Amino acid sequence: MSRGIWKGPFVHPSLLKKVDKQKEQSKKMPIKTWSRNSTIIPEFVAHSFLIHNGKGFIPITISEEMVGHKLGEFSPTRRFSGHTPADKKAAAEGAAPAAPGAAAKAAPGAAPKAAPGAAPKAAPAAAKPAAPKKDTK
Repeated sequence: MSRGIWKGPFVHPSLLKKVDKQKEQSKKMPIKTWSRNSTIIPEFVAHSFLIHNGKGFIPITISEEMVGHKLGEFSPTRRFSGHTPADKKAAAEGAAPAAPGAAAKAAPGAAPKAAPGAAPKAAPAAAKPAAPKKDTK
């Protein structure tokens, strides 16, 4: 449920004090905050914040496009470390650079390429993949 319009955006009072104090200073240091639920208001534009993500602080400089969003939206709390090892192996094989002259060779069992301008042929029936060997111990 969203916040009532008549209440206005929520901004932590100590965060407002820090921004007001920083406007008076010439040297602008980033403002460290744990208030991820505070809404970004136009007074925050061009200020730097260090937003806590649960483990560390993420440096953010506020721009005009960020006004109306929450501070926590720009400090991710989860780090994506990748998919399963099988997916990583498949991606590495697909992205591996080909050796010189390898482009001319076709993969074993691949259909020959048609000459440019030739009529397309029906696709050959797919061969069954070999069954994995069972370990008999």
